Amino acid sequence: MEMIRSGADTLDAVVAGVNIVEEDPDDDSVGYGGLPNEEGVVELDACVMHGPTRRAGSVASIRGVKTPSKIAKLVMEQTDHVMLAGEGAARFARAYGFKEENLLTEKSRLAWLVWKRSLRDASGHNNWTDGLDAPLKPTARLKRMFPDVNDELLAYAWDRAIHPPTGTINCLALNTKGEMSGVTTTSGLAWKIPGRVGDSPIIGAGLYVDQDVGAAGSTGRGEENIRIAGGHTIVENMRHGMSPKEACLDAVKRVARNYDNDPARLAKFDISFYALRKDGEYGSATLWSGTTKNGQVRPRQFAVNDGGKSRLENCAYLHERR
Repeated sequence: MEMIRSGADTLDAVVAGVNIVEEDPDDDSVGYGGLPNEEGVVELDACVMHGPTRRAGSVASIRGVKTPSKIAKLVMEQTDHVMLAGEGAARFARAYGFKEENLLTEKSRLAWLVWKRSLRDASGHNNWTDGLDAPLKPTARLKRMFPDVNDELLAYAWDRAIHPPTGTINCLALNTKGEMSGVTTTSGLAWKIPGRVGDSPIIGAGLYVDQDVGAAGSTGRGEENIRIAGGHTIVENMRHGMSPKEACLDAVKRVARNYDNDPARLAKFDISFYALRKDGEYGSATLWSGTTKNGQVRPRQFAVNDGGKSRLENCAYLHERR
């Protein structure tokens, strides 16, 4: 918001915004310190769209660069391509002076090792344990395996191992001249198969911007968003008269329809959509009303700044979590 007020391009502003989290080693959902794939390697995805020029850029499964949003922007600005993936994306980043870095922090590495120890074959065996093959529990057994790690960090690692997150940032911006831009960035699904790509770098799914209508994006289970092209769907809904909240709820309903609207099957994942219309109206909707922790349901929320102090607002939702 500070950059937008100073006259910066909306795309520069949203990229700078997500860079704060991409470069934060304590956040395990995007960028540096993101939870790795099943081989212990951090792979990142990101895409950008610039409303005024109607251009887009994207990178998928890029390794060794903390800020994939910056590389996606470079793809848009410096090539006639839209998406680069894997080693090609990493070589492109190095050509523009980005140093290759190890993105796996000790905190994320510990979570990955604990996850490896939680796996079992049909006989209950795991080669990554101490050979006793007793059920792994977040108690004295974990402490024995990692004697130099404090209890708080072990509890974190265990929680991440059994409840892998699907963290992502979608950031949409509109300035007083009516110019819009958007970015989506993620480290993807924790413990994924190497090379897995979700919706975050896919134009029309994890992000879509149409200067004449508005912008939309998503976080949560990317596979479900890909199947409905959620970003594009929401923008088209707004084009045909839906409010941002209604447009997001319609996208959520399309996801639920793919599971025959069966709450038992839908309970296994969550997905959230966000929309910003060209007149400044915004909205969000999610599959479930919130997340459950320690017996309490915490509402799903999204962040808004419309010129004053940043705040969190509750998402609309399709199903209530009890």
